[in-house]
Parts: sequence; structure tokens; C-alpha cells
Amino acid sequence: MATEVLWYLIPREGHYPWEPEGRRPVDLGYLQHLAATVERLGYTGALLATDQYDVWTLGSALAAATGPGFQPLLAVHPGLVSPTLLAKMALSFEHLHGPGRLRFNVVNGSTQQLREYGLHVEHDDRYRLSAEYWNLVKRLTSGEVFDHEGEFYQLKNAGASLRDLPPLREGHIPLWFGGSSPAGIEVAAEHVDVYLTWGEPPHLLKEKLERVRERAAAHGRTLRLGLRLHLIVRDTEEQAWAAADRLLDVTSEATYARRLGGRAEEDGVGWQRQFRQHGGRVPARARELEEHPNLWPGMSLFRPGPGTAVVGSTEQVVERLREFQELGVDTFILSGNPLLEEAYRVAETVLPGLHP
Repeated sequence: MATEVLWYLIPREGHYPWEPEGRRPVDLGYLQHLAATVERLGYTGALLATDQYDVWTLGSALAAATGPGFQPLLAVHPGLVSPTLLAKMALSFEHLHGPGRLRFNVVNGSTQQLREYGLHVEHDDRYRLSAEYWNLVKRLTSGEVFDHEGEFYQLKNAGASLRDLPPLREGHIPLWFGGSSPAGIEVAAEHVDVYLTWGEPPHLLKEKLERVRERAAAHGRTLRLGLRLHLIVRDTEEQAWAAADRLLDVTSEATYARRLGGRAEEDGVGWQRQFRQHGGRVPARARELEEHPNLWPGMSLFRPGPGTAVVGSTEQVVERLREFQELGVDTFILSGNPLLEEAYRVAETVLPGLHP
């Protein structure tokens, strides 16, 4: 399968947008321009961040301003919206914006995060809920009308209210999902289409991807494999690491404290794996955290969630991405700051090296 590359899109834009002085003004026109640029440069869509705006509102606004080549990947937390309502939202989106554009990024969240929304389920319970939820959504978007009695949902005549919307030709919206715990991998193996993971040294990633493949095969399935990475690519290696150093230098102590305070105790296995790569330590120079050539886990010191960057010259960055391709990765979700300028840089320098 040909390599697919998406970009990342977040309303907080700039050279270091986690700090007020590192941001630039962003409005709907700017975001629509960014989405149109992403489409024009050959990316197949964008992962929309949940940081600030509701992704459905943003995704609809961007889809209306772009063509069929821009496919938004929208986050969905199973359990926060009823499966019947989500199916209606998905069918409406596809009917209004064109078939085959919408994709779901399944986010199971953390126990603490979901309690803010009134959902009180522990770690493994979240994955059982997710499995039941997506089974229901798939049936609903394929046009079924049915009753259901399950552990988390009891539905009566589900799907009857959706009859005026055409069912999806493929039966369901493609599911993209990242989960590193045994429960998360099991849900991925049985239900999702693209398994996503954060960047890690290849020997660690190889081990995890092999487990995912084994569990998918046990369910008679194969999955596409995707990788979420930040890129700091420059003409030379020295320039790239200097850019990473600058990110450390311009980040405030308050931001470090906010991002790292108490995070070691979070129950997300993906975050725990990432945290172990830097241990919450802010280095004097970025390269002190380089455990594998050009891989830098330092992005998660100041941005939400785990975050690995590939830092280096164009040739080095392409070499690292090809190394991941050799492990079976066929999908990349990439980013760089600022998003607009770096979308051009990556498209012009890195992408040609990924496509045969």
C-alpha cells in the first residue's frame, strides 16, 4: 500500500504556540487557508486537535472550504455522545460534504479527563465501552434498525430515525485509534482500521507493532499502521538541533510545571511509555534526550500529550521515516511549527523521499 501522509491542524498556531508570545492571530479564514494549503500540497487530510475548538464545528467549516482531497480526522470519545446521535452526525457530514471524507480518531481519554464530562469509567472499562460503542455505530451507519441490550447501552428501535439519510457505502466511517495497553491493543485488533502510535525508538516500536499484528490476526483481520510525529527539519543537522534548543529556551517554567506536574501518575500507557524517555527532566540542551539517532521525545515537555520529534537534515529525517516504513508503517500524521510554513517545507523536502 502506498504511504499516506496527513498534516496536523490546531487553532493555536505559531513558532511556539504553547506560549502567548509564540502565537500568531488565528481566525476561521486562517484555518480554512491552512486546510486548503494542506490539500493543495498533497497531504490527504489533517488530524484536528481537540485543544481548543469542538472538532465537529471546525471539521465542518474546513470541509466546506476544501475539496474531496481534504479528509478531516475527527476525535471521538466513546460514551460522550450516544452511538445513535454519532451515527446521525456522521451520515449528515458525509451527505453534506461528500462521501469518503470523514474519518474518526478514537480517543479513549484518561479517567481524570472523562470525569470532567461526567463519564466515570476506569481504564479497562473504557475499552469495553469502546468496543460496544463502535459495534453499534457501525451497524447504525450501515442502515440497520435493531434493538440492543448490552453492558453499557440499551437501545430500542435504533436506527429508525436515520432512515432519511443514505447509509454509508463502505458501512462505517474508518476508525483510527492509538492505545498501548493490552486492553487498548485488543480493541484495536478487533475494531479499528488504522492503528496509530506515537514515535518511539524502532526497537520499542517494532515490539508493539508485532503485538498489534498478532492480535489482529487472531481476529482474522489486518490493520494499517500509522505514526504521529513532529518534524524539525532543516538544511543541516546542526540547524535542526539549534531549532530544538530554541524551543527549550523560549518555554516558560510555568509551562513546564503545568505540562509535567503529576503527569507520571496518569493511567494512559502511551503517555507512560513516552514519559520514561525523558522522565520529566528538562535538559539544558535538546540533544541530551536523543536515545536513537534524530529522535527527540522533548516535544511532550511543553505540548499536550506524548510527542516525539524527528530532528535533523532532510536526508536524516527521510532516513528515519523510511526506517519506520520498514517496520510496516504506511501512514504518517506529521506536524511542524508554524503549521503553515512547515507544511510547505515538509511537502517540498521530505514527502518526495517517502513516495516511490
